[in-house]
Amino acid sequence: MSNAVVEMNGYELSEAIHAKKVSCREVMQAYLDQIERVNPRVNAIVTMVDSDELLKAADEKDKALAAGNDQGWMHGFPQAVKDLAATKGIRTTKGAVVLKDWVPDYDEPQVTDMKNAGAIVIGKTNTPEYGYGSQTYNEVFGATGNPYDETKTSGGSSGGAACAVALRMQAVADGSDYMGSLRNPAGYCNVFGYRPSLGCVPADAAEQFTNTMMAVGPMARTVADIALLLGTLCGYNAKYPLTKEADWRLKALTPKNVRTALEKDPKGARVAWLPDWGGKLPLEAGVEDTCKAALDNMASVGVKIDEIEPFYDMDEFWEKIWLPIRHYSASALKPIYDQGKGHLLKPEAQWEYEGSVSENVHTLFDAFARRTDFYNKMMKVYEEYDFIVTPSAAVFPFDKNVHWPKEIAGRKMQTYHNWMEIVTPWTMGGNAIIAVPAGFGGAEHQSIGLQLVAAPRRDFELLQFARAYEQVNDFVGRFPPEY
Repeated sequence: MSNAVVEMNGYELSEAIHAKKVSCREVMQAYLDQIERVNPRVNAIVTMVDSDELLKAADEKDKALAAGNDQGWMHGFPQAVKDLAATKGIRTTKGAVVLKDWVPDYDEPQVTDMKNAGAIVIGKTNTPEYGYGSQTYNEVFGATGNPYDETKTSGGSSGGAACAVALRMQAVADGSDYMGSLRNPAGYCNVFGYRPSLGCVPADAAEQFTNTMMAVGPMARTVADIALLLGTLCGYNAKYPLTKEADWRLKALTPKNVRTALEKDPKGARVAWLPDWGGKLPLEAGVEDTCKAALDNMASVGVKIDEIEPFYDMDEFWEKIWLPIRHYSASALKPIYDQGKGHLLKPEAQWEYEGSVSENVHTLFDAFARRTDFYNKMMKVYEEYDFIVTPSAAVFPFDKNVHWPKEIAGRKMQTYHNWMEIVTPWTMGGNAIIAVPAGFGGAEHQSIGLQLVAAPRRDFELLQFARAYEQVNDFVGRFPPEY
C-alpha cells in the first residue's frame, strides 16, 4: 500500500501543505518512494533529477512557507513534465534518438507556469518520438505500460503522464494534444485529460501564427484538479499571439473554492451522442456499449441525450482536411533532415515528413477552406445542443509491443494514426474537450473513456458539466489500479 500522502488529490495535497499538516520534504520523500516502488513495472517516468537535490529543493520550499512566502497552490508539488516539453537543466529527449542527450537552457511555458505556482520539477514522463502516434514507446526509453495491466499500452502521446497520475506518482500532470494525446491516455488509464479550446493555453511550436492544432493541458484524477491546473496554465502570453485573455473564473479558482465553483445542476443540459459517425469510424466490440452506458447515467440527473446523424462526411474530412494539414505540420522535422539524420526517425515520422514534402500550397489552401466549412457545420450543432459526446478511442488498450492497431472490427487501418480518427474533428474545431473515464469493458474488461466536447471558449462550462458527470460516474474512486 502506498503512503497516505500520495493518495491525496491535488487540492487536498495543497491544503495539507499550506496547513503544515505535512512538510514539503515529507511530500517529496513519499513521492520518491512511490516512484521507486511502482515505476519500474510501467516505465512512466523516464528521467529523474537526483533525489538528494530534490529533497534539498523541498527543504527550501518548507523554509519559504515558514517565512510566509507562499508560492502558489502547487507549493512543494513534485512534478514530472512530459518529455516533449523543454525543461531547463533537465534532459529532454522528445523520445527521439537524435535528442537523447539534449539538456535545454530554457523552460517551455507550462513548465514556467507550474514552477511559478510552486512546483518542483523532478523529471520527465515518457512519450512517443516527437509525439507521433497515440502509443507511448520510443527507441530511447522503451514502452510505457498501462496502470491496470503493464502488458497493455497507456496510450499516447501523454501516456507516461496519464500512467503516472493513475499510479499516484504525481497528483497532477501536464500533457499536450494534437491527435488525442491528452484524451486517449486518459481513457486508457481511468483518469481525466483536458484539451483546452484554441488559444486558452500557450502551446510552443515552430510557427506561432499557424499552430492551431497543438494544445497543452492538464491531467488529473479529479475534475477539480484539472480546473486548478488549467487555471495555472491558461492566459494571454505576448510570445504566443494566438492566446487569449483567461476566463477570470478559472484564474479565481483555489483549492478551497474549486469544488463549489464547479457545482452546477446539469438538469436540462442537451447532449448530442455521436459514437461512430454513422458507421464511418469502426469501433471495437464493447466500446460503444461501455461508453453509452456511462453517458446514459447522466439521464438520472436530468440530462437530455440524443443520438445525432453525422454533420460532416468523415471520408472527405480525413482525406481532404486531416491528412494535408497533418503532413504540413510535419514540416517541423525539416531541420533533422537538413542535418542528415532523418533516417534515425521512426517510420511513422518519416512518412509524415515525406507527406509534407509532397504537399503544395493549393492543396493546403483547400484543406484550410474545408476546415472552415467543417467548423461552421459543427457550430450549427451547438445551436441545438450544449455538448457533443463520443468515445475517446475506437479500441480498448492493446499490447504495448504493438505499435498501432492494423484492423478495427474487420476494417484495415490505412495509416499509423487511422485508428485515432475519432478524435480528429475536435482538434480541427478548436473545441474545449475533456476526456472522462467511462468504465471498463470489452473482452478483457479494460478502461475506456468519453470525450465531452464543448464549443470553443466554453471551457468553464465544460468543466462544470464534467464535474456533474464525475459525481454520477465516479470510476476513478471506485476502480483504482493496484499499486
